[in-house]
Order: sequence, then structure tokens, then C-alpha cells
Amino acid sequence: MIFINVDEKKISCEEGRTLLDVCLENGIYIPNLCHVKGMQTPPASCRMCMVAIDGEKKPAMACTTRVRENMTVMTDTPEVRHLQRTALRLLLSVHDIDCKNCSANKHCELQNLSRFLKVGLKAAPYATLLKETAIDRTHPCLDYYPNRCLLCGKCIHVCRQKNGQSVFTFARRGFKTVISTFGFDNPDVFCGECLACVEICPVGALVVRKDAVNSNQKEEDT
Repeated sequence: MIFINVDEKKISCEEGRTLLDVCLENGIYIPNLCHVKGMQTPPASCRMCMVAIDGEKKPAMACTTRVRENMTVMTDTPEVRHLQRTALRLLLSVHDIDCKNCSANKHCELQNLSRFLKVGLKAAPYATLLKETAIDRTHPCLDYYPNRCLLCGKCIHVCRQKNGQSVFTFARRGFKTVISTFGFDNPDVFCGECLACVEICPVGALVVRKDAVNSNQKEEDT
């Protein structure tokens, strides 16, 4: 075991673990969107978990930083908060802010981050830019909302973890990047009763299609 200092709090932990895991387990909240506990290779895609580390010139991402003996970390410096608020505003600028019609309303991670960082859900000063496709219904039992999706990769990770392979993958590039089942012939083989991706999605980008649920119930009743 080693000791690290986070916000003047001394913490005992195992060397080599990610700083984000250690902080969250010890009641120190660091904003995050793509984090999954125990993930060996974090994607570091959301850029929300920035922290300041004594002796390092630039803030670092807590999800990819491994703890080491006598590390001193600050999670609430002006520079760290500025970077986090900028990252959040950029995410909001490509997000369809329609909370009242979203399945994740009241339990949405973007709403939680907005309150924590004191950033309004309006994307100003950045112009809003949305994808042309509002809803993708190519999946047999799920609706995918590209303009809600944060591209955090949690659905890909949890699907692979639970089924040995992932139904989902990232498709296209840049702003056009989406989650897709491209190349997977029968996603309903895994998805009919699993739905782990829906449960882990932080923003309601994956929603169970009502007609698919009704169809499954009818099959069970016959």
C-alpha cells in the first residue's frame, strides 16, 4: 500500500491503480462521463476528469494517471475548473438539449455535471451543431439518438464485458462519429434480454423501443 494526498486528504491505496478510481472510492468527486470502474484501458474520451498534480506543468486526466507514493493532487484549482467547464460547453454544443422529452431526464450525467460545475445547459458561447439523423432505428430493439450520444464508449465496453464481444462499435470519423452495429449481423441475439448498454448510458442515447418490448412480451405469452 502507498499514500497519496488529494485536496489535503491523505489516502491509502494500492500502487498502480487509476487516480480516478481511488478518488471516487474515497468520496472525492472528479467530474467524469466515460469512466467505468476497474476499466484497464480507459478511453479518456470526455476530457472531464482533469486534475492538477504537484510537480507537473499541465493538468492531467485522472482516469489514465496511475497513483504513486506521495503523489499530491488538487481537484479544484481555477485552471482545472476552467478546463472542465470548457469541455462541458463543447459537449453541450453538439448535444440536443431537449430534457423534458429525454428518457434520462432527472438522472442525466450532463445535468449533474452542469449543476456541479455551475454551467448552464445552453451551449453559449459556442454555436449548436447537430447531426442530420435525429433517431437511428436500424437496431432491432433499440432506438439510438446520435445527438444525445457523448461517444463515451460505455455501451461498447459493457457489451463486450458481458457477452465476450460487442454488438456496438464506433463508425465514421470526426463530427460524424456515431455508435453503430455495422458488421454485426444479428444484434438481437444478445440484446433481447441484456440491455446493459441502456442501463449504463449516461444520457439516454440508447432507448428500448416500445414495440420491441411489446413483441417480446407477446412471444413469451404464446
